[in-house]
Order: sequence, then C-alpha cells, then structure tokens
Amino acid sequence: MPFKNLFNEFVAKDTSRKVKNSFRAKFVNGERIGSYASIGYKKHPEIKNKLIVDEDTRWIIERIFSLAAHGMGAAKVTKTLIAEKVPTPGWLNYTRSGAFANIYANAPEEKRYAWTIAQVKSILRNETYIGNTVHYRETNISYKNKKRVRKAQEEWLRIENTQEAIISKEIFDRVQEQIASRRRQMKDATTQIFAGLVKCADCGWSMSFATNRCNKTPYSYFNCTSYRQFGKVEGKCSAHYVRYDTLYEYVLSRLQYWAGQAQEDEDKLLNRLLNASAKEQGAGNKRQAAELKRAEKRKSEVDGKFVKLYDDWSVGRISEYNFNMLSQKYQAEQQELSEKIDRLTAELDTVKQTEMDAGKWLALIKQYAHLTELTAPVLNTLIEKIVVHEANKDEIGCREQEIEIYYRFIGKID
Repeated sequence: MPFKNLFNEFVAKDTSRKVKNSFRAKFVNGERIGSYASIGYKKHPEIKNKLIVDEDTRWIIERIFSLAAHGMGAAKVTKTLIAEKVPTPGWLNYTRSGAFANIYANAPEEKRYAWTIAQVKSILRNETYIGNTVHYRETNISYKNKKRVRKAQEEWLRIENTQEAIISKEIFDRVQEQIASRRRQMKDATTQIFAGLVKCADCGWSMSFATNRCNKTPYSYFNCTSYRQFGKVEGKCSAHYVRYDTLYEYVLSRLQYWAGQAQEDEDKLLNRLLNASAKEQGAGNKRQAAELKRAEKRKSEVDGKFVKLYDDWSVGRISEYNFNMLSQKYQAEQQELSEKIDRLTAELDTVKQTEMDAGKWLALIKQYAHLTELTAPVLNTLIEKIVVHEANKDEIGCREQEIEIYYRFIGKID
C-alpha cells in the first residue's frame, strides 16, 4: 500500500509538470487562454486562443484611459462611467452569451452600469491594452496545495505583441506614473502611513483618508470608501468615521503596550498569546478533533467491510450483481471519508503553527521597545489590518467606537 501511494503521488506530480509545460509552450507562442476576452477585445472567429479588437467596445477602454491620462483617479473615473451609463464587462457578456445570468437576469437597470473602483484599477494596470500578455502573476503553492499566492514581478512571463494594442504605450506609461504618484504621495507631499490597513467592519472595504480644511484648525479622518462612493442614499454602508489623530494615538498606545510586555517578560507574553489563541479556537478545535476521530473510525470500518465483501464474492457467497452494487456504495463512502479526513487534518495542522507564529511576532515587537511614533514600515511590519466599527452614543451622549487591531501572524489579541 505505501508503494502504491508513492506511485500515485509520482503520477500526480508528473501530470502537473506536463500540464504546466504544455501551458507555458502555448503562452510563449502568444496564445491567450481564458473563458472570456478582456473588454475591448473578442475571440478570433477562426484562430484559436487569439484576440482581436472589438470595435463595439474599444471606445470604453479608450474613454477610461483618456479620463485617467487627464488626471482623474480611479474613483472619479468610476463615477463618470456610472453617470454616463457605460455598460460593464459583466453586462456585455450577459447580453452576448447569457453568462452571469444569476447577476443580471431581472436585475434593475442601474446594475448594467454598476462599475467599481477595483474594475477600473484592474483595467488601468492591464498590459493587454498595449498588446502584451502577462502570465504567472499568481501560482499554486504546489500540485497538492491549490492555494494561490502572488509572485514577484521578475517571475512573471511577459509576451509582447500578442494582439493589437488599443492604447499607446506612451499613454499607458503616463497613467502608471500617475497611479504610482497618487498612491504614494498626497497633495501636501506627506505619506499616508495607514494606507491599505484600515478596513470597514461592516462592508469590508478600505477606509478613505481625507482632511477637513473648513475649520480653523484642519484635521484628517477616515471614513468608509463604500459610503463615500455610493452615499447613504444607496444604503451600501454607513460612515464609520474616525479621526486620524484618535486612530494614531490608539494604535501607538497598543504597540507600546505590547512592546513593553515583551521586554518585561517574554515567556509570560508568549503564554498569554497562546492562551488567547487557544481560547478563540479551542471549542472549534475540539469539535474538529472529535469529528476527525469519528471519520477515521468509520473509514476503518468501511475498509474492513469492503475486504469482507470481496471475500464473500470470491467464494460465491454473494452474487456479482450485489457485489457491484455494494462495492459502489462503499467506494463512494470511502472517497467521501478520505476527503473529510484530509480537510480536518489540514485544519488542525494550522493550530500547530500558532506557537511558531507567536514567536515570530514577539521577535518583531521586541525591536520596537522604544517606539515613539508610527511610520508606514512599522505598521506594515506589525499589523495585518485595523477594523473600524460604527460609533455609538451612550445614554448621556458620549461617543463610543470599537477599533480592532489584527496583528501579523497572531491576529486579534486585544
């Protein structure tokens, strides 16, 4: 049995390698493999895996890049497309092939023009529109683990001139420079240190940063991007307003606290982190462990029954018809139990990683024992995300607001 498993693993690995090589050969040859063509293009009617410009929709791409090249950010471009009732890629696919019927069938008219900032950003960064095709931006961890991970740009496979360009490289490069400038620097030439970290607790969108200059003393703040983009009338979300200085002081105080705890007694803090994680995951882990034990016991029983069934058939105690019927039943249950055991084992294995992750975070936080100010590198090193809840007022009118900090490697511990 171990030899058979080893052979099966070799076959799976070899098949994975052959499939990858086959795809790579097609990519190098300039072939485009995908279910749908990017908006602005359509599949060639005669040449497989080839794109040609779609004259009916290229104007949409030209319009988006024109707006961006003239200084509009992705948010303003999105609002313009919605206001001008420009159809989305999803709606165009639905009208042409019936795809995404679950989204657009019987949907209100405004759904046809419901562009998002993410869609616009994706188009503005897509080298397809200058005639290139980029592959291997993401990959699976291995042939066993299908989780997708982002690859470094130097590992991407870029094939040039695979289709006719819609946008000139000059305009494309200018737009990329504007995007990079907009992300890294604000009008007053300062850097927004919380960029990408602050999230809305209700809708999950990133929080937008802004400065109120109407008051005698200007101040900065965050609010929900969804609320900011669609407004309260749309019913998408609420403001989740929090002042920048309030958030800054709170995050700094928490990092100073944990850095102090690490300096005072590292072992005590490690146990505290592990206990917090165990408390959060304990009930679920016990349930999964019990479920795994039951699944393994049942699989052993089914394996035994299958062996006995084969013995009964081989000596003629049951008919071939009954053998085939019961065999299919047991094999189906074996497959189901094997998948369940693999899933539960993987989930429980992640728990074993907790202690290692806690140690990694402790090593990081110890480096900031004398932290006096926050910077983007500090925040991105120690924090995964900051979740802001909507504020509430108590009976006497005092404003209360929950802010959750999820630290790298260990998650939420406050």
